[in-house]
Amino acid sequence: MPKTAVITGANRGLGLEYCRQFLDRGYKVFACCRAPESAEDLLKLKQGNSDRLETIPLDVSNPAQRTNLKYTLQGEQVDLLINNAGMYGHRLNFGEVQSEEWHKVMEVNTIAPLLLVQELSESLSAGAKIVLMTSKMGSIADNTSGGSYIYRSTKAALNAVGKSMAIDLAGRGISVAICHPGWVQTDMGGPNALISTETSIKGLIDVIDQLKVENSGQFFNYDGSIIPW
Repeated sequence: MPKTAVITGANRGLGLEYCRQFLDRGYKVFACCRAPESAEDLLKLKQGNSDRLETIPLDVSNPAQRTNLKYTLQGEQVDLLINNAGMYGHRLNFGEVQSEEWHKVMEVNTIAPLLLVQELSESLSAGAKIVLMTSKMGSIADNTSGGSYIYRSTKAALNAVGKSMAIDLAGRGISVAICHPGWVQTDMGGPNALISTETSIKGLIDVIDQLKVENSGQFFNYDGSIIPW
């Protein structure tokens, strides 16, 4: 039986590369994104892997779609859940921040990953691994430039969620990695970023391979080093 991975935000960038590399490793992959019918690169990947890649519509902030994913996965044992979907939101400076935008980004980046894990809890296998894709911008110790109030705070809060989740799920043998992908050449990272999606995901998969209950709940860089909170 192949192992099973569920990946959110799978239509492009890091999520799409996760799909590629886990398919190469023989996994069955459930690729989730808001509009899979228009995700051209994901559909091309599915054409060559129709027996092991299933696409599922999922807006992570939509409760009904989270529940639909739960029912879609009934009978499956999920070995790996990668919470990759996220958003930056508007780049607002001090004096410009408003609660509406903050709420929207917090819902996607922080609240939805926890609610999704809760929704899929019964499908997680003993020894399953959960990945929360965060950012070094959520590190308080690393913040030397200020700004980015909304994005920074939602990722710092996600880190706290991941730490608590690691403690609460340890008894089931489930481990949690809180992962920074590096500065990656994606739509969010931009063309001047330092590393490719291939390099980032290859490093993160090494982190996942080495993840166990004993080192669960840590803030990992894509190269395996530990980032200060």
